[in-house]
Amino acid sequence: MPLNNDTIAIIGCGTMGEATVRGLIRRELVAPDNIVGAHPRAERRADLVEAYGIRCEANSRDAVSEAGVVVLAVKPQIVTEVMASLNGGLVDDALVISFVAGVSIAAIERGLGVCRVVRVMPNTPGQIGRGISVWTAGAGVADQGRERVKALLSALGTDEFVTHENELDMATALSGTGPAYAFLFMEALIDAGVHMGFSRRVASRLVFETLAGAVEFAAQSPDHLATLRNEVTSPGGTTAEACYHLERGRLRTVVSDAVWAAFRRSEQLGRQEPSEEAKGDG
Repeated sequence: MPLNNDTIAIIGCGTMGEATVRGLIRRELVAPDNIVGAHPRAERRADLVEAYGIRCEANSRDAVSEAGVVVLAVKPQIVTEVMASLNGGLVDDALVISFVAGVSIAAIERGLGVCRVVRVMPNTPGQIGRGISVWTAGAGVADQGRERVKALLSALGTDEFVTHENELDMATALSGTGPAYAFLFMEALIDAGVHMGFSRRVASRLVFETLAGAVEFAAQSPDHLATLRNEVTSPGGTTAEACYHLERGRLRTVVSDAVWAAFRRSEQLGRQEPSEEAKGDG
């Protein structure tokens, strides 16, 4: 396995950092002794040690001192400070995998003084091993390094490599932000079910199971989504009536406008230096 002998440092053990630790151990990609977390709060460090049996340091520089792979999973607002504290402290051939939204590979290379950097846009279903991580690599990352990246990202689910870094901005708008779109749509469906008279428990179960089944069915079917939709749309029936109102409400246009706005916002954040990003929403 590409990660068997690696010491992996997770800098910033928040939501995605912890999800990475959990996935690495669950999939037996590395032993807990090979994972070093870094977090400033003593209570958080104690929780991570108790839950996963990993090592944990208060000082990020101590965490990376022997790490062949460094996962940078901090918020954009503090990344400049974190990189300054780590610069000069990484091993010479360290592979840096950044989950930091809006911070370019070039900025990380400068900030850490390294030449092997990968930038990743994960998403929140990675917390249960069902995420998709879109990633690209800097020029200093060779084939062996890319194999290590794919192995690590398998802890979060599946992955998709892209050639151009600007595609990370597209992924931010589509798959990174995508779960929020799904949650909002599910919330609207559940509220409609409650409005009709279902209890919230029953409405929630119907919506969750319907959408989970529809996604799995669509992923396994060779047919276009329009074909699948037409198969359940009888002339003059309930589905035709519902779809008419969705189209009349400009559902497609609203969704497209929302994704495009998220893409533009991601581009704006990416043009800023990391220190400036603290002024944005990350």
